[in-house]
Amino acid sequence: MTTVFADRSTREWQALDAAHHIHPFSDMGSLNKAGSRVITKAQGVYLWDSDGNKIIDGMAGLWCVNIGYGRKDLAEVAYKQMLELPYYNTFFKTTHPPVIELSKLLAEVAPAGFEHFFYCNSGSEGNDTTLRVVHQYWASLGKPGKKHVISRKNAYHGSTIAGASLGGMGYMHEQMPSPVPNIEHIDQPYWFADGGALTPAEFGLQCARQLEAKILELGADNVAAFIGEPFQGAGGVIFPPESYWPEIQRICRQYDILLCADEVIGGFGRTGEWFAHQHFGFEPDTMTLAKGLTSGYVPMGAVAIHKRIAEPIIAAGDFNHGLTYSGHPVAAAVAVANIKALRDEGIVDRVKNETGPYFQKSLREALSGNAIVGEVAGHGLVAGMQLTEDRASRKRFANGGDVGLLCRDFCFKNNLIMRATGDRMLLSPPLVISKSEIDELVEKAAHCLALTARELGRA
Repeated sequence: MTTVFADRSTREWQALDAAHHIHPFSDMGSLNKAGSRVITKAQGVYLWDSDGNKIIDGMAGLWCVNIGYGRKDLAEVAYKQMLELPYYNTFFKTTHPPVIELSKLLAEVAPAGFEHFFYCNSGSEGNDTTLRVVHQYWASLGKPGKKHVISRKNAYHGSTIAGASLGGMGYMHEQMPSPVPNIEHIDQPYWFADGGALTPAEFGLQCARQLEAKILELGADNVAAFIGEPFQGAGGVIFPPESYWPEIQRICRQYDILLCADEVIGGFGRTGEWFAHQHFGFEPDTMTLAKGLTSGYVPMGAVAIHKRIAEPIIAAGDFNHGLTYSGHPVAAAVAVANIKALRDEGIVDRVKNETGPYFQKSLREALSGNAIVGEVAGHGLVAGMQLTEDRASRKRFANGGDVGLLCRDFCFKNNLIMRATGDRMLLSPPLVISKSEIDELVEKAAHCLALTARELGRA
């Protein structure tokens, strides 16, 4: 196979990486000492490293390679678009065919009413844009005092200053001397950890009604929006109780605040629906999109804006926001090819009706006898496995994630990518995964979790 770059040894790559590359969310001292894993190629649901190890990717890259690796059709579309129009901006009364066709296609696959789209480069920038959309909307209605945006603890909405301010992860807030003002947080709907003696349905209502209490505390005339991931991704694949989202929507509508869905992880088929909020049965006013929009082949994000929100903004005049690469023609062309493949090849439908149910059933059966797996949460092709000291009492390990890291190390050694978030293990494979590949993924995940239990003396 012809490679793009020189064929160096693993040690050479690692030395160059340590000398020049700062990794995201990493302890660079320990990483440089150990040496990074160097991924050199990929196909379907598999990766290969520079030592020739074949690895099954249980996380679709970073939740994003929905269509799988190695799609020549996407590469060819990018190549042709680069030759025809590699770049032009969408400022100055200008547009181009790729972004027009992408917008038309998104309006077709999105729920009714989502007819307007603003483009950016990532989910983080998408949530920054969502803030701008929310404030511009209320200003256009003559209500500029509606400034507060309510989010949740342990939510993840990106790494920019605004995205991290919206998110509810305290360790990220500690790095920001000046977080975005007027952002409030309420508790997450994490029944396993926080539900106590309440049923899931009772707990879901209790968490949702914290939103109502916060609105009343701030004053409804001062609250602009509530933002949430339909299921929390980076926070641990936390699926809220069924009672949660209907009550959140009721509260938002009652107090006239916008409901913003962060679909960066859940969008484009992950739960078996095109968008995860459809699985939970609520109707947002905006959607933040990225990841599965291009299946990670090129960077792109977007904000989908319901026409009831977009029309007042359009009528009000200038929307003073934009990025050099908003609606980049190569990214837009790849997104069109990706979305058409997800639709026309029946990939999303197959997740809903075949591979998603098979994955969920297989995973639960394989882990039913593991003493440290307290729950398996998820739907479609996404799952979170709670590691617990005691399953019956839902007692979690007190070490703050050491057990998760232990399990992740076993995954590393066994050529499986399974993410650890605290003491929850996460899976989110490419949507093109076959049933036989699901068998392999589940078998390896169960093996690594069994090794973890044995290491803890719980086998």
